[in-house]
Amino acid sequence: MACPSEYLSKGYNCAESLIKSYNEEHNQNIPLGLGSGMGAGVGVGSLCGAINAGIVIIGYLKGRNDNTETNMARNYSREFITTIKEKYSTEMCRELKANNISCAEIVDFSYNTLIKMLEK
Repeated sequence: MACPSEYLSKGYNCAESLIKSYNEEHNQNIPLGLGSGMGAGVGVGSLCGAINAGIVIIGYLKGRNDNTETNMARNYSREFITTIKEKYSTEMCRELKANNISCAEIVDFSYNTLIKMLEK
């Protein structure tokens, strides 16, 4: 399997790279287009696209089907973002870039964090 960040050089944004990697490695069909508007921190330097895509994947896999179910996706999302913030002190694209964190680094770290968390 390719490193998720390798998709960046093929024209995919951070979010699309995460979704594409997850789909290929886990034989899923999460729509790639869900990540298309998330690149560059949703276009404004806000929540990092890779992190956003991780939350989309969590919702797809762990989300509830109606309001009578426990919302497990929220717990996974909290753990996911907390782990990233512990390493980088932020989840915001503009701040990651200001701290010289490359898109490739955050894509790969986010993906690896997501996989480890989902395997628990």
